[in-house]
Amino acid sequence: MFEQIERVPGDAILGLIEAFNKDPNPQKVDLGVGVYRDAQGVTPIMRAVKEAEALLLKNETTKSYIGSHGDPRYARVVLPLVLGAESPVLDADRASATQSPGGTGALRLAADFIKTNLPGKGIWVSDPTWPNHLGIFQAAGIELHKYPYVDADNRLDFDGMLSALKQIPHGDVVVLHACCHNPSGFDLSREQWQQVLETVRERSLLPLVDFAYQGFGDGLDEDAYGARLMAENLDEVLITSSCSKNFGIYRERTGCLIAIARNHEQMQNVRSQLAIVARENYSNPPAHGGSIVYEILESAELAAVWREELTEMRNRINGLRREFVDSLAPYGLDERFAHVAEQRGMFSYTGLQPEHVDRLRDEYGIYMVRSGRANVAGLASENLPYVAKAIAAVVK
Repeated sequence: MFEQIERVPGDAILGLIEAFNKDPNPQKVDLGVGVYRDAQGVTPIMRAVKEAEALLLKNETTKSYIGSHGDPRYARVVLPLVLGAESPVLDADRASATQSPGGTGALRLAADFIKTNLPGKGIWVSDPTWPNHLGIFQAAGIELHKYPYVDADNRLDFDGMLSALKQIPHGDVVVLHACCHNPSGFDLSREQWQQVLETVRERSLLPLVDFAYQGFGDGLDEDAYGARLMAENLDEVLITSSCSKNFGIYRERTGCLIAIARNHEQMQNVRSQLAIVARENYSNPPAHGGSIVYEILESAELAAVWREELTEMRNRINGLRREFVDSLAPYGLDERFAHVAEQRGMFSYTGLQPEHVDRLRDEYGIYMVRSGRANVAGLASENLPYVAKAIAAVVK
């Protein structure tokens, strides 16, 4: 039977890893895969994580299952991290947290829940959006639509976005990036979030807020503004949270789906359905990453170390954005790429065209996605002059 199976292309982003590793160019630069890197090009294990793991190794007493909703201790620390320690939603006991295998697992959990419990509802994603959004929602069998987000001049198209949101059928689901929009790096202002909230309320839409990069934009609480605004002003909200990036535990697959309902009783109804979806999908989430997060956030000392490390990571990325623009000034390109310094998070829609990206890869060993999306964390003070010179060569 396998003789009839055809080979399909691999994931374009992950394929960059193999191509980069094979490149013999000693000056090669990886701006493709979306993981944080330090100045030495390494994705480090945070100090707080190492200390938490040492405590786990010493004190862990079992490897038993943790249940379809995951470890309740993990939920207990993640809910206030996302919604705020003084959240009225938590005070009203309207929120449920279901631990998942990464943010991707949380998205698939949300997709299967929507397909099963909200039949016929379409889902709307930004154009552009994280490519795996498309695969996840289509695999779940949900009708997929797009709303504008970035215009032809590589700027945030908020007017186009809002106009499209006002045309979405009542009751459909709209995916919103809480912060550090992937792949563009363009985020909404607080005033724009307010307009989105009003439109979502008017159209009776269900917001699905993808919150993968908390702490990488302007700060843990600042980045949560949009998600908290939706949660505190709407009866029903879904939020997918990831600890992969802000705790640097990518391979531990640590995420969470937060479901907010009108009241506690309805939340429990939703929670019961999510348990079934999780059970039929992966049964139980992995425990180790959630245990790390719990150990850190339950310890005032470790939490302080973690926040300090996260601040260092965020400041490094934002500093690299400014350095990138400055490095292009000698070539008269600083204004053309000024938007890079205004964006937030690891990713940037640089404005480079596919032909530019191809030349950067083939002639200079600089790797990024053909859309022009670059992982800013792959830059360093040492390689910026080389990258700037290469960009100037291919765009002029």
